[in-house]
Amino acid sequence: MSTIQHHTNLIKQTAQQMGFSYCGIARAEALTDDARRLETWLKQDMHGSMQYMENHFDLRVDPRKLVPGAKSVITLLQNYFPDQQQKENTPHIAKYAFGNDYHEVIRAKLKNLLLLLNEQIGEIQGRGFVDSAPVLERTWALRSGAGWIGRNGNLITKQNGSFYFIATLIVDIELAYDDPFAKDFCGSCRKCIDACPTDAILNNKVIDGSKCISYFTIELKEALIPNEMKGKFDNWLFGCDVCQDVCPWNRFSKPHHETAFTPIPEILNLSTKEWEALTEETFNTVFKHSPLKRAKFKGMQRNLSFIKTV
Repeated sequence: MSTIQHHTNLIKQTAQQMGFSYCGIARAEALTDDARRLETWLKQDMHGSMQYMENHFDLRVDPRKLVPGAKSVITLLQNYFPDQQQKENTPHIAKYAFGNDYHEVIRAKLKNLLLLLNEQIGEIQGRGFVDSAPVLERTWALRSGAGWIGRNGNLITKQNGSFYFIATLIVDIELAYDDPFAKDFCGSCRKCIDACPTDAILNNKVIDGSKCISYFTIELKEALIPNEMKGKFDNWLFGCDVCQDVCPWNRFSKPHHETAFTPIPEILNLSTKEWEALTEETFNTVFKHSPLKRAKFKGMQRNLSFIKTV
């Protein structure tokens, strides 16, 4: 067995032992086609007020500018599909936010993985990213053989659907590369497009981020949500799972085994009235390690007021 193959096997075995659902590897190179698509998307203002999407354009489309000397992009998937659901008639929270903040959980895992690889392989220069840096993680997931990009813009795997976090580890060593995922198994299905409450899913796998419920309830920092969205939120308080819930491939989703993603009881059980009665102090205590803290107490109050005034 070659040294490259040995290192590749070691990385994949270590990732599996750490609880990642998938590990695939692609060659680090410029994403020319993605650069054109991203530029068009930005010019059409589909990122709304998310100005950070415009920053570091050159870094987003070339991992070698993020990690000097980068040769490989490792994609890791972490399942977050819960084994518990919210009580009926409670304000909806996206499933990814049921437990602790995935940024903290997965970032720690990536740091540990890189440390282990340095111990077992030798000095490796690398950086890990999870949805918080200029990395086109879904493209790298496709290139590493993980799955295909669905009409809803999410990575879909044939075995377990789309309820995954995608993490990326860019390293400066050469590895054995996986074949890109070549097929698209969405077929003629348009369930996600038809089900989207705000018509944010367009043709050709284009998502108008400025129309997405997740954008309004999490990313939008203004005090008011636009009036034209009234009656379209379908009781979503934080994020939205509609396009994933209707996807036929998610019938194969299996509950995760990550204790850090165990649902916070309040998320599963709080009624609208109980959310209204929540004080800022209690919110900050209960959701200290939750993704909900991104919207902050005032943002959650705004969202709650908006979905109540339908």
